[in-house]
Amino acid sequence: MSDTAIRMRKILSADIPPPVWPVGTRRLPFALAEPRALHAILSEAYQSGFGSVPPFEDWWDALNDDAEFDPALVIIAADMDGGPIGLAQSWTSAFIKDIAVLPAWRGRGIGEALLLSTFHAFHERGATHVDLKVMPGNASAIQIYRRLGMVEAPA
Repeated sequence: MSDTAIRMRKILSADIPPPVWPVGTRRLPFALAEPRALHAILSEAYQSGFGSVPPFEDWWDALNDDAEFDPALVIIAADMDGGPIGLAQSWTSAFIKDIAVLPAWRGRGIGEALLLSTFHAFHERGATHVDLKVMPGNASAIQIYRRLGMVEAPA
């Protein structure tokens, strides 16, 4: 298996379906999320080996210091009590840096809602496309990306 990530792209248009948040979930504004809880989602989700996240302090400092960070581009899925269960964090350059859903919540449509919300956010900003990178062995992620219209793009 290759360790080289695949770059995928979604061409953005007006016909992107609206996100549907699965029963028992909702979108949580970034301002209401506890940063350590978001870091914990990434840490747990990436234990499978398809990504990594540095220790909290390093991650949080780097995120806040990055010129491409915009809190409005952090889409958070939460349970009905407001506990974060997934997130998509993107750079202003129309690049999805991280997308992760806690293992216990996978397979319910949360990843799709996160992606569709991200597509809409960039479409509203006037972006023509949005990209991400995925490891070739991450078949379940590649499957959802393709189902939502993403295609392999030039690196």
